[in-house]
Amino acid sequence: MSPPVSVRCILESEVSQHRSKESCWVLVSGRVYDVTGFLRRHPGGEALILHQAGSDVSRAMEGPPHRHSENARRWMEQYYIGDLIKDTAEPQTVQERRKDAKSEQTKEDQTGASRCSSVNTETDLVNWTKPLLWQVGHLGEKYDEWVHQPVDRPIRLFHSDFIEACSKTSCFPFLFLLGMFIWSLVEYLIHRFLFHMRPPASNYYLITLHFLLHGQHHKSPFDGSRLVFPPIPASFVIGGFYILVRVLMPLGLGLSVFVGGLCGYVVYDMIHYYLHYGCPKKGSYLYGLKAYHVKHHFEHQRLGETMLAGLSAAFNIKRHCKIL
Repeated sequence: MSPPVSVRCILESEVSQHRSKESCWVLVSGRVYDVTGFLRRHPGGEALILHQAGSDVSRAMEGPPHRHSENARRWMEQYYIGDLIKDTAEPQTVQERRKDAKSEQTKEDQTGASRCSSVNTETDLVNWTKPLLWQVGHLGEKYDEWVHQPVDRPIRLFHSDFIEACSKTSCFPFLFLLGMFIWSLVEYLIHRFLFHMRPPASNYYLITLHFLLHGQHHKSPFDGSRLVFPPIPASFVIGGFYILVRVLMPLGLGLSVFVGGLCGYVVYDMIHYYLHYGCPKKGSYLYGLKAYHVKHHFEHQRLGETMLAGLSAAFNIKRHCKIL
């Protein structure tokens, strides 16, 4: 049998000193809670708690604007740090404290209330020192009640460190950005070596393929219906990339990279469309990018035609913005 846990007695004057983001305490029915770590998680915003920091929030818990649920109250028990005593009260003996605690526990059992403080690894329905995924199926009819009693502690699902890492989103932003970077690299390579290849003059099929893939866009750069890759053929290409990442990477890792790449593709197409049909403010980054891109169409990468290409680019930007 575990030894009884001593209850900390906290003076009112001490509670009233903790009223900031760095240390925020509140009272509920004579119990003291350190909710500093919960401020940013509070669904109603941290300001609501800070407004009543260092005081009793029992009435706020009951509402209005709403009455906090039993799960919210169980969650709060994880931040319990002690009981309030009046500044003028005589200190209680150990026996009196234990008697009061026992009385409170009896009252709690009679009302059926379930105070869920920090997880008791000895009495909880699952073993928190082992992965939970393979244990919860054995809870049976107790699972529904167990899973809807929130706790504030990390969960481990798998034995494998690698699979466990893939099941979390902590590295998702990095993988997402990696997907966008990979797309940028792939797009550059495709554009540089496929779209801008110079097909042999004697090869009918390569000339036709080049015109189908990219030549048509350079021939008529202001045809709004041909500025981005058509959705139907694009879906086949995207499907191919999806199969590739599923084969080469674990599910969580592959999907994160794939979503980043897909987002990069959509953003790229939207910017490309805007560079042809938008009118960015003069002097802005997008204005310079548009001028550079239009030069890309009219110079054809021939340095000897730089002046003519620049005049053509400027003329087309001015003419197109007037039309819009």
